[in-house]
Amino acid sequence: MESAKSIGQALVEARLAACVNIYPAVESIYRWEGVVETTREVVMIIKTRTSVADEVGLFVRSRHRYECPCVVVLPVAGGAAEYLAWIMSGVSVQ
Repeated sequence: MESAKSIGQALVEARLAACVNIYPAVESIYRWEGVVETTREVVMIIKTRTSVADEVGLFVRSRHRYECPCVVVLPVAGGAAEYLAWIMSGVSVQ
């Protein structure tokens, strides 16, 4: 949880994300190196622009303790115009 908070805070401060939601208690079942594992994990939803998604992924992976953290980009098909504009204004594009 502390790592997620730290990464989330850094993303917003760096203007790579307008908002980060943290879900603290997710039970994950997955196969890793041939073994089925069950682990309690933290999920972060990072709200950002498509144009900086690769940079955000590198940022997260460079600070994450997992060898292979789950970093995926999910497209937004729509939403409240005011909210989407707020996200766009909250992220700096270099």
